[in-house]
Amino acid sequence: MKKIIVPVDFSEHSEYALHVAAKLAKKYNAEILVLHMLEMSDIMLSASDGLQYEKAAYFFKLSEQKFETFLEKDYLKGVKVTPIIKHFKVFSEVNDVAQKNDADLIVMGSHGSSGVKEFFVGSNTERVVRNADIPVLVVKNRLEDINFETVVFACDFSEESIKPYINAIKMFNKMNSKVYMVYVNLPNERFKTSAEIEKSVVNFFAKADRNLDRMSEVHYVSDYTVEAGIINFASKVGADIIAIPTHGKKGLAHFLEGSIGEDVANHAEFPVITFKI
Repeated sequence: MKKIIVPVDFSEHSEYALHVAAKLAKKYNAEILVLHMLEMSDIMLSASDGLQYEKAAYFFKLSEQKFETFLEKDYLKGVKVTPIIKHFKVFSEVNDVAQKNDADLIVMGSHGSSGVKEFFVGSNTERVVRNADIPVLVVKNRLEDINFETVVFACDFSEESIKPYINAIKMFNKMNSKVYMVYVNLPNERFKTSAEIEKSVVNFFAKADRNLDRMSEVHYVSDYTVEAGIINFASKVGADIIAIPTHGKKGLAHFLEGSIGEDVANHAEFPVITFKI
């Protein structure tokens, strides 16, 4: 892990993300790219060229001053930090910055369940997740420990989940994490027998790992919703983080259709990291 992007709006939750990024940066000797999206109003965009330039310059300067204050943190000492300001609030630009700088991870703060509509559902974080090609770590609180020793990876064991699984395992192996894989069985048309689930799991590992060594790490749980099953299982095993695959711009993974992924991120007290399918 060499470069970490932290999109900020100078809020308390942005600082939570920055604090986590700083801990990761120190652990892996990485650089932090702190990104602020400078949103221009419709009035400014419709103003004359001269006036528009003056206003843009003013807000750009204001953001620079905010950056200077925001980055005066003791926990950033010894960490290489590069501030970046973008003129327009286009969330695909976060991924563009990530690609341009060959970043490994995006870390974002969120309000969680205290602001369900504000966060994730149609929000900045959700938009970044949908556009990001690299993992996005979402945090809702200040985390003192970022060892992520116990991980719950939610999976439907479809072939399209192989890529995010491989990327997740690669990351968590470097952290020496214990990874629990969980499949949530529902009491509706998606219900599967144990034999059906195991057949999917065997096929999954045969293609992903070319062995069945991780079969013992797979857990089948039954619940009324996928998000409840994931969160309840994570609580049971004392997870430090929940990992979920995403389809990016197309939405969340097949078994996380609708608002399930959003619900997990909103209602879980755990950090959530997404991996692109």
